[in-house]
Amino acid sequence: MNSPIRVAFFTDSFFEPNGVASLSREFAAYAKRRNYPFLCIHSGSSTQITVDGSVHTVELRRGPLSFRLDQDLYCDPLLTRYLPLLKKAFRDFSPDLVHITGPGDMGILGALVANRMKIPLVASWHTNLHEYAGRRVRKSCAFLPDRALKSLGDCAERNSLTALMRFYRIPRLTMAPNPQLVTLLENRTGKPSFLMQHGVDLNRFHPVPANPTEHPFTIGYVGRLTPEKNVRLFAAIEDSLLRRGITNFRLLLVGDGSERAWLAQNLKNIEMPGVLRADALAKAYASMDAFVFPSETDTFGLVILEAMATGLPVIVARGGGPQFQIVPGVNGLIASDATDFATQIRKLIEDPTLCLAMGQAARNHACLNSWDGVFDHIYASYRLHEAALYPPT
Repeated sequence: MNSPIRVAFFTDSFFEPNGVASLSREFAAYAKRRNYPFLCIHSGSSTQITVDGSVHTVELRRGPLSFRLDQDLYCDPLLTRYLPLLKKAFRDFSPDLVHITGPGDMGILGALVANRMKIPLVASWHTNLHEYAGRRVRKSCAFLPDRALKSLGDCAERNSLTALMRFYRIPRLTMAPNPQLVTLLENRTGKPSFLMQHGVDLNRFHPVPANPTEHPFTIGYVGRLTPEKNVRLFAAIEDSLLRRGITNFRLLLVGDGSERAWLAQNLKNIEMPGVLRADALAKAYASMDAFVFPSETDTFGLVILEAMATGLPVIVARGGGPQFQIVPGVNGLIASDATDFATQIRKLIEDPTLCLAMGQAARNHACLNSWDGVFDHIYASYRLHEAALYPPT
């Protein structure tokens, strides 16, 4: 196979404000720049097929029986009604492989089409859905005694992971955004797995000159305000800072979700502008002095790279994918609990020189993660694993 690989890409998010959607849009843009044949299938406001250069797009409108999974994320259990349309699009495009972003409605549809048309399937892992399940069960059953609550949450997480691994045994090749998950997929599926990291728009997210005007030290966060993001930890972080006599700070939490009302009631020095995109989001990052990310369930954390590209020191939780982007004490810090987060924030508040040096190192790290480099690696990995994708018959 010497010509460019013809990829049919099914994504469960495209227009939504999340990491998978950003990656999906950048993947299609990369294929167009390189003139690679690329068929992108995702949801849209209407069902239509469009062509823009080498990129063919199939938008599928979700129906009235769709149900909400999360902020701006939905699932349509009847997407199979589009099978005739997709089979025709596949015959016209003639893909060499199908790549899905996970076990959502579009991913399941992609796996079904690939199976019926006997096209090699690749699946990437972007979300720790099993950990989300455990945390949401614990939140919804918070009235139970602690021991029973832990047991129930652990059971939901364990069974969800088992179900996910059954799904990820279907493709011939898997991808994941951090080394820990690559190893997990290889061990639990017996299939080859490789790294699929994220990139960042270095032109949009970049350092801005410091404003000499006095302002409170701004602790920033960008992401969904939901239980699996562990955002309630901000209340404990704020309390720990105040108890240490540190008052000249504010919290800027960008995003929306089910925890927003709780945060508004339980935090004192807080600003929540909601979901921001594009230049408005870049401006919000530029107004921060440090970026704090308490989630232990994220597989990578695209917002970490965006904050780093802006020149912000980043403090992340010890657990999950974001920690793999941090060189402690160089471009950021890793914290274990609310007290530890407060200790690390205090270091940055009291030592502006350290804060500036970490921010510069963070920008240097982000500059190594261009989107072109990410997708160059993915196409190289497709080639490297051709034996797994196209075994001899």
